[in-house]
Amino acid sequence: MKTFSQINPYQNTIRKTVHCSGVGLHSGKQINMTLNPAEANTGIRFVRSDLDGKNYIPAFMNRVVDTTMATTISEDNVSIATTEHLLAAINGLSIDNILIDVDGPEVPIMDGSSSPFVDLLLEAGSKQQKSYRRLVKITKEISFRDGDRDISIYPYDGFKVTAEINFDHNSIKRQVYSVSVSEQKFIKEISKARTFGFLEDVEKLQQNGLALGASLGNAVGMDENGVLNKEGLRYSNEFVRHKIVDIIGDMTLLGCPILGHIVAYKSGHSQHLSLMEKIAATPESWEFVELKKNGQLSVLNKFVSRTKAAGNRLLPILSPVGSKIPVTAR
Repeated sequence: MKTFSQINPYQNTIRKTVHCSGVGLHSGKQINMTLNPAEANTGIRFVRSDLDGKNYIPAFMNRVVDTTMATTISEDNVSIATTEHLLAAINGLSIDNILIDVDGPEVPIMDGSSSPFVDLLLEAGSKQQKSYRRLVKITKEISFRDGDRDISIYPYDGFKVTAEINFDHNSIKRQVYSVSVSEQKFIKEISKARTFGFLEDVEKLQQNGLALGASLGNAVGMDENGVLNKEGLRYSNEFVRHKIVDIIGDMTLLGCPILGHIVAYKSGHSQHLSLMEKIAATPESWEFVELKKNGQLSVLNKFVSRTKAAGNRLLPILSPVGSKIPVTAR
């Protein structure tokens, strides 16, 4: 039997509360954010502290309400946008349970990468909890195609992401990158890659009330001549590496870690959500497993009725157990 001794079998939260602040990429507002420890089995939750009430928003795929230029999740008409870079850092550093307090409509963009959030989580430290981690282990290929964009996930003894992008621009063109994700590889190879945009597109977005906080301090800017940032690129293929940041962040909304290999071609937030929905719709292609102390996987009952609507199949077994938040398909 295969073992997964390289993966921590126990759930983790952060050791102490930490804070940061920065501008919102789309709102342009100054936003304060606090990361707090959370109990085992509560998962990742956001709360809008600028609004009245305990408006918890679980970081879960059936809470996604918009994938235009960022991933936005919502609960009871309270939303939080631009979640993907923070979620990528939480996922990349193997944090399972955390409460994120935000006093605005989106997560601050910081420098446009996951790296500031990695630094914040490292400052907070990791605290091991007593509950075992539960994972989705892919056993058969699952694919989604959307025009010339496609994304698939294959069986793999670990978590691996391969991304390919193709832009008609001399500074980008075709780029492919693949990484077997571990904490150290995420920090070194992926986390520092920044979001990017074209100057002409930013001007159009701002006319429509988006990208109001965009600047060369939080994105790689491009025009027809090349990169506008004086410091240049952090990696020669920073663009495709940032695509992997987005994939890892969005796939965190599945609700638990994945054992599988994601292969994506020209994918965006919408295709990432569709892949998660496709996983939920094909329970015959995955196993819900618990990782034991000896590194072995224990297959759990799926508690899934194949007669139920596809969108409900995965949700009941992945919804945070201790959150006291009802999970309903949308």
